[in-house]
Amino acid sequence: MISKKHDKYILLKDEHNDIEKFAPFLEGIFKQFEGENIIVDLLQYKEASLMQLVNFLELSNQHRATRQSFVLVNDALSPDDIPEELMVVPTLQEAEDVIEMEEIERDLGF
Repeated sequence: MISKKHDKYILLKDEHNDIEKFAPFLEGIFKQFEGENIIVDLLQYKEASLMQLVNFLELSNQHRATRQSFVLVNDALSPDDIPEELMVVPTLQEAEDVIEMEEIERDLGF
């Protein structure tokens, strides 16, 4: 896994090219990222299926329960095909924008 710390988030990317194993791997190291906003870069998976992305739902729910952002970046599917419970955006810039908006909402008490 490649991780890069930014001011407002940590960017995580799979370096083994195996989306099926990446979600369980991240679940196993979840404690390392508590208190941090997370962006998971899945852009390399141009043929990702809905089921592959849904594998990240448990981790997303767990992380969001700590009042931190968890955003997946992938453009293989239409936003209409992705459940509302899972935050998936097509670009890294949009992921950064989501984190910024969620930070503002938390600051305002939402």
